[in-house]
Amino acid sequence: MSERAVTKAAVSVAEMAGMVGLSRARLYQLIEAGVFPPPVYDVRTRRPLYPEAVQRTCLSVRRRGCGVNGRPVVFYAARTGPAAGKRKVRRPPPRPAPPDGRIAALLAGVRGLGLSGVTPADVAAAVRDLFPHGADGEDESGVLTAVFLRLQAAPAANGAGR
Repeated sequence: MSERAVTKAAVSVAEMAGMVGLSRARLYQLIEAGVFPPPVYDVRTRRPLYPEAVQRTCLSVRRRGCGVNGRPVVFYAARTGPAAGKRKVRRPPPRPAPPDGRIAALLAGVRGLGLSGVTPADVAAAVRDLFPHGADGEDESGVLTAVFLRLQAAPAANGAGR
């Protein structure tokens, strides 16, 4: 709300709420409590309006902190700064990256052979240990057999064998 708000011949309830720095819902609450004067209704359109004289009264209530019912009212200051009007958005935690195609295939194979508690990280670690220079030139069934035997041999260390 500015100290020198410009009044018009008539304003809507939403405009009046903006002029006094409140939401429309909060303005209606304060009208019900007798703090602000109610709008007048246009006889022809039945639309609620604030004529210029009532606008000045509303601005005076806001500036002075005293309602038209004579009771004091405290208005909270509007938020300022970069966080004004912004709420923190809670985002879900990031999902783990999906295993690449080869790790996913090996994981499916190992689980199909009975090691149900194996994770993609377990399979990837076994491939790195068994094939330090990469398993690109290796036979898929040989890689699967080696990974299965490695994971089966150390169930307590990697959670496999459940």
